[in-house]
Amino acid sequence: MKRFAVTCMTKSVLTRRAVVVPRVFPVAELRRWSSTDAAGNNNQNTTNPTESEAEEPKVEENETQQPVQEKEDPVPALQAQIKELKDQMLRSLAEQENTRRIAQRDVSQAKQFAIQSFAKSLLETSDNLERALAFATEQEQTSALYEGVKMTEHLLLKAFEKNGLMKFGAVGDVFDPNQHEALFEYEDANGVTGTVGQVMKSGFLLHSRVLRPAEVGVIKKTEESSS
Repeated sequence: MKRFAVTCMTKSVLTRRAVVVPRVFPVAELRRWSSTDAAGNNNQNTTNPTESEAEEPKVEENETQQPVQEKEDPVPALQAQIKELKDQMLRSLAEQENTRRIAQRDVSQAKQFAIQSFAKSLLETSDNLERALAFATEQEQTSALYEGVKMTEHLLLKAFEKNGLMKFGAVGDVFDPNQHEALFEYEDANGVTGTVGQVMKSGFLLHSRVLRPAEVGVIKKTEESSS
């Protein structure tokens, strides 16, 4: 059997010198030592995975033990936001519609009453023609001049009506403070109380708006009827 020589270093206590003592070990024994060391390393390597595998379930158990946080449902918040946006849109549309109607009304009124100042300046002309016809004598009423004045007044009133200007105020009309201006009151046994008895100046309406109130005298109750 072959033998392998291994030198060991020993120190002499007395001489303090290193003495080399040769020792002989069998080769089989050296192989046995090397095999046992390799087996020990393999055992360490094989035990590590098992330990890590054993630790993994612990991590999973810890994860399962933690309470799961429930997520809030986003549907109610989104529905509330949609409702708010819808309300804002409806209010915006309503405001736009109101603005459009107001603009149309203003434009219409501007067109209707654009001639207000011009028509008001012609009312005195109509009053003068009316007075001329009212104070004409019977002889003058048969003249051509009277007929010409009467025709002129008729054409002027027709032009007024074409542009929305209407004449009002006649004897017997019920007194309306919104359209009539009472200059005086007087008693009249033959008249109806609260009605127009005399017309001093005719009134005019421009598209249902009072351009000038009629100046009238109103009949009041007599003392006999009140007693």
